[in-house]
Amino acid sequence: MAIDQIHIKDLLLRTIIGVNEDERHNKQDVVINITLYTDHTAAAASDDIANTINYKTIAKQTIKLVEESQFYLVEKMALEIVNLCLADPRVERAVVTVEKPGALRFTRSVGVTIDRTRADIGLTGTSA
Repeated sequence: MAIDQIHIKDLLLRTIIGVNEDERHNKQDVVINITLYTDHTAAAASDDIANTINYKTIAKQTIKLVEESQFYLVEKMALEIVNLCLADPRVERAVVTVEKPGALRFTRSVGVTIDRTRADIGLTGTSA
């Protein structure tokens, strides 16, 4: 099976994230990067969106999840986005990075990356 990628880069959202008192009351920026691993063979051959992952749908679902959330940890947010991505049976692996710009003095951002396959979370098979 071919393993191809879809990238959603630098999705900038505002949400409640963090453990400090001010972070629990004031929305902060987060920057999200998502890489979805899948097989593009059918989509490339057919030129039909029905044969691929609709990245607009994944982006909208991510926006809804993040903007309605109030996570304490970026690790939890990243894992929930990974789970959202892997809910599409065509996604074999999802890598999600969540960054908090300006979270530490003298840094551009601080973040985490969660990398999971369907097997890692107990899912098997695809519908591709």
